[in-house]
Amino acid sequence: MAVTKLYAGAKLREFRARLALTQKDFAAKLGISLPYLNQMENNHRPVSSSVLLALVQEFGFDVAELGSGDAERMVSDMREALADPIFGSLPKGEMPPAADLRLAASNAPALARAFLELHRAYRQTHERLASLDEALGRDDARLMPSPWEEVRDFFHYCDNYIDAVDRAAEQFSRTAPPGTSLRDHAIAVLAERGTRVAFEPMEPLRRFDADSARLTISSYAPPSTQTFQILLHLAHMTQGPLLEANLDLARFKSDEARNIAKVGLANYFAGAALMPYTQFLAEAHNFRHDLERLAVRFGASIEQVAHRLSTLQRAGAKGVPFFFVRVDQAGTITKRHSATRLQFARFGGACPLWNVHRAFETPGRFLRQLAETPDGVRYISLARDVSKPGGHFGAPVRRFAIALGCQISHAEHLVYADGLSLDQDDAYEPIGISCRICERVGCHQRSVPPLERRLRIDPLARGVLPYEVAR
Repeated sequence: MAVTKLYAGAKLREFRARLALTQKDFAAKLGISLPYLNQMENNHRPVSSSVLLALVQEFGFDVAELGSGDAERMVSDMREALADPIFGSLPKGEMPPAADLRLAASNAPALARAFLELHRAYRQTHERLASLDEALGRDDARLMPSPWEEVRDFFHYCDNYIDAVDRAAEQFSRTAPPGTSLRDHAIAVLAERGTRVAFEPMEPLRRFDADSARLTISSYAPPSTQTFQILLHLAHMTQGPLLEANLDLARFKSDEARNIAKVGLANYFAGAALMPYTQFLAEAHNFRHDLERLAVRFGASIEQVAHRLSTLQRAGAKGVPFFFVRVDQAGTITKRHSATRLQFARFGGACPLWNVHRAFETPGRFLRQLAETPDGVRYISLARDVSKPGGHFGAPVRRFAIALGCQISHAEHLVYADGLSLDQDDAYEPIGISCRICERVGCHQRSVPPLERRLRIDPLARGVLPYEVAR
């Protein structure tokens, strides 16, 4: 496999600015010429291994910060936006190639974000015009991004890691007296603040009566969910100023988005308290990321553990960079995050060749898959169905499937990689992100043609698809 060159000019400039160094002084400390540094900072040259070594030795720099991160996410998001039919009137030769998108994401991230914001605003307007409810009798409609999408993007570009909230949750977990479970400790802390916790058979997971200061938790819910809901309420009761400070920094465009994000931050606190960072990171390493053992160890669900593994991005103490996704039975992505180069489609479903869709066919079992994306990057993906029963006969069961994975270079740290043929090329299944931006020409599951390829149509012949994608 070809070695990927590291272009990180924007992050080099940002790091130099934090040090308050001129280009000349920075180049001298790195032992390189001023023109060479200038070329790297403008992405005309990749960051060399000697420069990486100098960054570590001279400044103690965490080279993981130079990873593609936001740039790769924005490239994926821009490619998907350009797959919108609105751009179909542009000649093929005028569509920006992937190399130009990477340059824009790396050198002009503010411009890339503005483009994505503009496209999102267009989609919102288009959807409103297509809705009779919006077209008739609504004179208060405003051009605003979907609050849900705005919050999703907030966590997406924070690497799904909120440092202040994570550390506060970890500190709370440390205050539990020896021999006292985190659940009992949380109940005791709430009692000190005048809130009594009760368990009753009811449909809602959690309900709080402010007049009686009574928090009721559904006895139908499994213990891991009950504990999580108690911690979530505790976050609202004890971490209000911290949550509000993070919300102020985010500058959401609507009260709806801010309120959704507040719930998301409280959920984050609950998960981080249930699985405190330092302890969870150590156990994940010891158990080689065995989700079932981690679930038992921390009294959490499989989904909670998988989601938590995708958040271990603390500077100086990062875990394995995972992607995490949850899909429903229609294939719609309901949760997504990636600390890897793999980025998910913002709209619609995931690639049908991905093992996460097959998890519904094998309930209660982990499915393993070695996969390769069109850019040549290889991954190991773990998928499993997760059911959320209602707790009594006749109650609806919510069914999802989750997938957790990482690049194959980290496979040795996963128990799930044992026994797989990691070195055999034919062991890797081809997967993509979205059909419109996937360049594979021979995919038998393709739903629509790729954006950047010409088609050949032969009316006298028919293969798996009614057209051929030109190579």
